[in-house]
Amino acid sequence: MLFFLLFCTYMNATQKSYLALHIAVLLYGLTAILGDLIDLPAFALVWWRVLITSFSLLFLVNVVKLYRTLPRRDIINFSLIGVIIAVHWLTFFGAVKLSNASVCLVCMATASFFTSLLEPLILPQKFNPYEAGLGLLIIPGMMLVMNDLDASLWLGIPVALLSSFLAALFSILNKKYVERATTTEITYLELSSAWFFLTLCLPVFFWQSGTGFADLIPPEQSDWYYLLILALLCTTFAYYLGLYALKELSAFAANLTINLEPVYGILLAIVILNEDEELSPNFYVGTGIILLAVLVYPLLQKRIRKVS
Repeated sequence: MLFFLLFCTYMNATQKSYLALHIAVLLYGLTAILGDLIDLPAFALVWWRVLITSFSLLFLVNVVKLYRTLPRRDIINFSLIGVIIAVHWLTFFGAVKLSNASVCLVCMATASFFTSLLEPLILPQKFNPYEAGLGLLIIPGMMLVMNDLDASLWLGIPVALLSSFLAALFSILNKKYVERATTTEITYLELSSAWFFLTLCLPVFFWQSGTGFADLIPPEQSDWYYLLILALLCTTFAYYLGLYALKELSAFAANLTINLEPVYGILLAIVILNEDEELSPNFYVGTGIILLAVLVYPLLQKRIRKVS
């Protein structure tokens, strides 16, 4: 965080926000790769992720002061957002396990479409038809991605789409309440409540797994290293940067930028996991259409402002 603040000394607020967001997106892209590498069920993986992250934030947040000074309504709101985040991550890593990292990342690009529909319902702003239109442009890209995909990977797609919807929802809610507390305080409240919610669900996980507590323990030493990277770098730091960016950017602009996650993620998946062997040319054409929608948005927005 200190390095980021020093690097941003000579930037304006918007430039700092976009830089923070792009660094976060790069780390988000690495998240799916780590999810594929860690040999744990999705539930256990997310449980460890939020536990390690919440513990790391204890060194940055005065928890006693936080609960004494922050209004109870705000604490409840951030805690409920934390539950949404927990379910989002469960579906995200579940989709990675059911298909692969690349398919999951492409499906996550639909978050901007969900945002264009949800944002006017939650925030005090009007519906933007051109934002919804760009979101709909993603659909033919998704159809191409699914067209030649092996049937064994299809089950991950609806799970990834649900994860995308939840990502749009919690981003908009964070935008609504982001000024109520500091970035680190919000991060702690949301991720600690996510861990508490998942802990309450542990009996269901143990019952479903059939082997009980054993499925919660990483089987390899390398899994612990990957978990630390996932929790500290791809969660604590990336989540901090994402909230920092939301103080300046709209939820739609943020989610549209986050749609670049497949670019970083798929490149990492090809290099680290050799997933290009599982993907057809149509997959990359579909991905290109999705990215086109991402890149057209700022140009279209600039032109509409000029006309207005």
